[in-house]
Amino acid sequence: MLSWVPVAEGAELLAEPVAKAVPDLKIDLKVAPIDPDLADTAAFCEKYDIALEDSANCVIVAAKRGGETRYAAVMVLATHRADINGIVRRHLDARKISFAPMDDAVSLTGMEYGGITPIGLPEGWPVLVDENVTRREFVVIGSGLRRSKLALSGSDLVTATRGEVLLLSL
Repeated sequence: MLSWVPVAEGAELLAEPVAKAVPDLKIDLKVAPIDPDLADTAAFCEKYDIALEDSANCVIVAAKRGGETRYAAVMVLATHRADINGIVRRHLDARKISFAPMDDAVSLTGMEYGGITPIGLPEGWPVLVDENVTRREFVVIGSGLRRSKLALSGSDLVTATRGEVLLLSL
């Protein structure tokens, strides 16, 4: 069973960039501690009885064009796959796109691998949110750390990240 508390009461459960970003957010955002060994989506959902369709994954992509690399976050429900090589690549106007290497994703975001979240990402990184995520009244995402999770509505996720809503899933 998860013990959700308002994020202001659980700031120690957030990665530093996330903790810096949340005071400015005007949304209903909750945080709960979890076993860090169960941070990966399938294990987390099974252990804590969270439906896969109530869990959204954050994927960091590296978009390349003309020798320049730009990073973006893609949010998609755990029950869906994002069309990274099609829709995301075209939207970001990239010639080539790939999942960002783990070391790059961790060092650039200041978050732990397996806990990366779109809240508190570096300035200028686009956040692309699959339309299916926005339909959820309750969605669980990373907190920047493997030892906790955040919960909010899909619409609040868009508000919190200034996300762009697209139909990204296959």
